[in-house]
Amino acid sequence: MAKNNHISPFMARLLKNKGASFGLILIVLSVLLALLCYFISPDPSPDANRIIPEIGSKKPGYTAILLRIKRDKIVRQPAFFDRLLNGAEESFQYTPITSYTITGDSIVYLKFVDDGITERRAMLRSLAGDPPVKSVTYYLGTDKFGRDLLSRLLIGVRVSLSVGLIAVLISLTIGILLGSVAGYFRGWVDDIIMWFINVIWSIPTLLLVFAITLALGKGFWQVFIAVGLTMWVNVARLVRGQVLAVRELEYVEATRALGYSHARIIFRHILPNILGPVMVIAASNFASAIVIEAGLSFLGVGVQPPQPSWGLMIKENYNFIITHNPMLALAPGIAIMLLVLAFNLLGNGLRDALNVRSKI
Repeated sequence: MAKNNHISPFMARLLKNKGASFGLILIVLSVLLALLCYFISPDPSPDANRIIPEIGSKKPGYTAILLRIKRDKIVRQPAFFDRLLNGAEESFQYTPITSYTITGDSIVYLKFVDDGITERRAMLRSLAGDPPVKSVTYYLGTDKFGRDLLSRLLIGVRVSLSVGLIAVLISLTIGILLGSVAGYFRGWVDDIIMWFINVIWSIPTLLLVFAITLALGKGFWQVFIAVGLTMWVNVARLVRGQVLAVRELEYVEATRALGYSHARIIFRHILPNILGPVMVIAASNFASAIVIEAGLSFLGVGVQPPQPSWGLMIKENYNFIITHNPMLALAPGIAIMLLVLAFNLLGNGLRDALNVRSKI
């Protein structure tokens, strides 16, 4: 009962904050989308990479009639967890058409080439799927390769949340370790660690990320590690300041008098009492990591195609902003804005609910 009484006031204060509640709802929805994206995505192929060049750069709401043609090789249906992680390989090739007729064992159809341009073709009925034709609506349109923008947007949630989570874990691990050691031992240990922190602090974040990315190489995991290795400085400075204040309190003096080891005092008695500010800066770092990853992907040194990333989607389609289809770049930009806003609102709510201001 005591535990519930302890948790309830915190949750009540957090949920009373409308901004924090809104951010929490957005984050929960984003996590669910990231987990189930291949099951709810209109294009469940790996990386939503179903390329149909004939229908490239179509506006939101565009509907295409697609002829399903069997592939040469046999495609096995993946197990549940394989599809959850990687999607399902396509069993058919898709050709956009305007009309078709079935005559005996043949299908005669007009292949869509471009607006107002068609090409008459025929094929055996046995080479088509059952049913042979599928009508697909692209609710957010298609990119220049004819891929479904909504599907790539949904799967891109996974990249943004993953880079945020891994970057925060790396930054918290390094920052808490160095910050707590510097604040607890002080003296020459503090001087050395603070010198190192100030050196890293003086390097522009984007430049440091570039250097680490070039050293580790381009790729999915490399960008996660690179972002995480540049975000621990804020955590270390905050933890150091908190530990410097807490280490002088009576209960810490009592643990020293009892002969507890330094490691036990730091990790069992000091750190649990400064988790409030750490949780707030973790939420802030989560939002920053999403923005940095999007920027790296936009510049071409982050997530590599065909894997969908919101920053990469903006890079591929930003030139359409001033032409006929601005949604290709606006949709991933709005998605980044909403997710970053959600984590910032949650961080503000945690700050108020945990009474962080009175602790600092």
